[in-house]
Amino acid sequence: MKSKQNTILIVDDEPVNLSLLMSYLEDQYYMQVAKDGEEALIEINNLRPDIILMDVMMPKLNGFETCRRLKANLETSDIPVIFMTSLNNTEDKVKAFEVGAIDYITKPIQNKEALARINAHLTVRNLQKILKQQSAALEQKNRELQEQNLELGAYAQIVVSDLKKPLVRQAGFANVLIKELANLPNQEPLGFLQEIEESRQKMVDVVDDMVLLANVRTKEVVMEAPDMVTVIAQARHQVSSLVKKSHGKIIVPATWPIVWGYSPWLEKVWEIYISHALEYGGTEPKVELGATPVENDYISFWVRDYGTGFTSEQKNELFVPLSQVGQVNTIEKSYALKLAIVQLLIKKCGGQVGVETFIGRGSTFYFTLPTIG
Repeated sequence: MKSKQNTILIVDDEPVNLSLLMSYLEDQYYMQVAKDGEEALIEINNLRPDIILMDVMMPKLNGFETCRRLKANLETSDIPVIFMTSLNNTEDKVKAFEVGAIDYITKPIQNKEALARINAHLTVRNLQKILKQQSAALEQKNRELQEQNLELGAYAQIVVSDLKKPLVRQAGFANVLIKELANLPNQEPLGFLQEIEESRQKMVDVVDDMVLLANVRTKEVVMEAPDMVTVIAQARHQVSSLVKKSHGKIIVPATWPIVWGYSPWLEKVWEIYISHALEYGGTEPKVELGATPVENDYISFWVRDYGTGFTSEQKNELFVPLSQVGQVNTIEKSYALKLAIVQLLIKKCGGQVGVETFIGRGSTFYFTLPTIG
């Protein structure tokens, strides 16, 4: 015998019909009865049946009006209704569906047909319940994840603030010591101190990346039309010490196309691309910046160097998701992390990233942004 899991409410004022249906269905379903529409509405509010079998022609409140009221109530609108009636003209069938019924059985009722229709609609009903429960669980999980992201973002801000204060103090002390040691005959201590300062700067970069990642994941920004001349000038200022150290040369166009983007993020992208071109572009690197229209109303912005380039294995690890940065082994993980950040920022701006590279001929790193049109 099938385990009873669903409840059926039969609404009919004819005792013979009730008796026949109940005797056929009661072994498989929990059964409840109402003799007219008014009684049915009371039973439905108390019982919440899984499906309703309803006669059309009844005293006090007919089946059409009962169904209409049932569907108008948000708490009961999702309960499926199957009409049972001797009316078999097209107009009545259309009206049944107009008031919200899912099916229509013509009297005299064939028990096997009724059971097949009930089982089919209950299967759909049960699946809808499962999907609703799963959807609610997913929504709750999303809310929890959003709260966790906000908490992590707030925590990252606190950590960054606490880390940056001593790093800034270290920078001040280091600069004082570098000036003091610059005139000493023995320059070895000065070299050690400069290496300490470089390590400190790398720590600052890591902290800044933490803040940036936290903001990208939690902060909503409005896209704008960035002043690319100003954005690139600020990025070049950030890498000025590297330009001086490498004796590099940066070639920049006088004008830039207008696109959609977010200036602080684009400044970071240019900074990463340019610094890597200076670092990997060979002796006294020459770095070129430019922009080229591409299909579908996008502009490709690029940074080209003339260094050693990358192998195919290295190229495959240049733009990996953040979750896979720890798995790279052909390039430095810090390099992969920076490029993963670039990829995330540009994706948030509606663009894509990529690289063209050839061994011995250098590399061109690019990102695309939509034009304003």
